[in-house]
Order: sequence, then structure tokens, then C-alpha cells
Amino acid sequence: MMRAAVLMAALLLAACGEVDQAKQGAGVERGDHAAYTGAHGTLPAKGWEAGNRGAWEKQIRARGQLQNEYNRIAR
Repeated sequence: MMRAAVLMAALLLAACGEVDQAKQGAGVERGDHAAYTGAHGTLPAKGWEAGNRGAWEKQIRARGQLQNEYNRIAR
């Protein structure tokens, strides 16, 4: 019985440890840059250039209007 209690305590304590999941290194893309600065590894939408905040905001507004039910029903 004592062995089972010690084994259970050891398992419970082992489950409390948390492994650091942050990626480390110089070549790691952190994703902490502004969204309009560039499309990394993907194809950008027409009418948008990397680094152009005004064009990025216009593109986001246009995408949002495609999801607007009032505009979709009116067509």
C-alpha cells in the first residue's frame, strides 16, 4: 500500500512540471510585427503591397464587406 502511495505521489508531482514551449533561436519567426508589414510565405491579395498600411486597411475592409449579410442579401 505504501508503494502505491509513493508511486501516486511521484506521478502527481511529475504532472505538475511544465515544459517551456517558446521557440528559441535567431531564425525563428516570432510573429510580433505589424500585420501590414508583409505576407511571409504566402501570396498577397491583389491591390496590396507589403508595408503599405493604407492598402492593407482597405483590403481588410473589403474582405469584411464580403461577410456582411446585409450586403450579401441585397445583391
